[in-house]
Amino acid sequence: MTTLSIRDWAKDHLKGDRQIWWIVLFLSILSVLVVYSATGTIAYQKMEGNTEMYLFKHGSLVVAGLACMYIAHRFNYVHYARLSKFGMWLSVPLLLWTFFNGTTLNEAPRWITIPIINQTFQPSDLAKLSLIANLAAMLAKRQRIKYEPQVLVNMIGWIGIICALIILTNTSTAVLLGITCFLLMYIGRVPRKYLLGMVAFCVLVGGIALLMGKRYETVKGRLERFSNTEKIDYQVEQSYIALANGGLQGQGPGNSHQRNFLPHPYSDFIFAIIVEEYGLWGGVLTIAAYIWLLARGMRAIQKSTRPFGGLLSAGLTFSIVLQAMINMAVAVGLVPVTGLPLPLLSMGGTSLLFTGIAIGIVLSVSRDEADESTI
Repeated sequence: MTTLSIRDWAKDHLKGDRQIWWIVLFLSILSVLVVYSATGTIAYQKMEGNTEMYLFKHGSLVVAGLACMYIAHRFNYVHYARLSKFGMWLSVPLLLWTFFNGTTLNEAPRWITIPIINQTFQPSDLAKLSLIANLAAMLAKRQRIKYEPQVLVNMIGWIGIICALIILTNTSTAVLLGITCFLLMYIGRVPRKYLLGMVAFCVLVGGIALLMGKRYETVKGRLERFSNTEKIDYQVEQSYIALANGGLQGQGPGNSHQRNFLPHPYSDFIFAIIVEEYGLWGGVLTIAAYIWLLARGMRAIQKSTRPFGGLLSAGLTFSIVLQAMINMAVAVGLVPVTGLPLPLLSMGGTSLLFTGIAIGIVLSVSRDEADESTI
């Protein structure tokens, strides 16, 4: 009787693409298990043996992320077109404040500490979500009319400004956002010359911002270590050991050895811990979950007759899955170390909440119930 009630509740309240719900549930459960294991040593050292501290903290953030996803998916996604404009304008002063007065965590000044509650907030997550939503709205308005140069220049200007402000303190996120915007504009049938213009403008302002910002030496050092074929970066070396330890079947849940040596095993290199504990099959299943999430998110482009919904779903899904692929590529040494968390899996606060909101918006689009005439 209880099972039937839960099923009925889910049917009435969990709208949209059911397969996305299952993907998120799988990744959330895996996240709690792996983060609990990856933080075991550091929790024991810092909390005087209280190894459950990080479990409860991360578990509550996962639940909060799921709550954000649920709330976001209940709203008509058309409303996010209007909110995105406010979010972009708000992001500008927040990103500047982060650059001049940001809180430094893990050697990166990317956060703002919220007074009274004393919690940190990463403005780049708000900027990324707002820019993608606003760009999708601007592209959707002009799918049936000729592109005006003034409108396209406005799009490119916002992309360059937001990416440049982010790159002052967070290079990898800015590059990821620029790539996502390029893909979104390509799908939105923007003429090639404007796509090239966007790349040139972003490279120009991004390069200037990188030189003026706080991450130039870090980026330079990471690129030099990645290009050095004679010596492997310490972080990547420890990740290789974790991957080798995992083998085909893995060491088993909670039996990671490299969590004691790998820097940030609960965030930047959590994929290495997954493979070490759950083996090759665990790694393949994780990759497959993200690929399937991309397929379901892109389905809105093919199925929906509403341009804003299709572009919004594609842009947000691109952003999440591309970040996941880059994070996992770092763990296996295919790209330089970036510091990007693995969406839905890594321990974090702002990242989990905004990823939940982004997926909630994708679910709202998949309901296919909106009237886009008011955009």
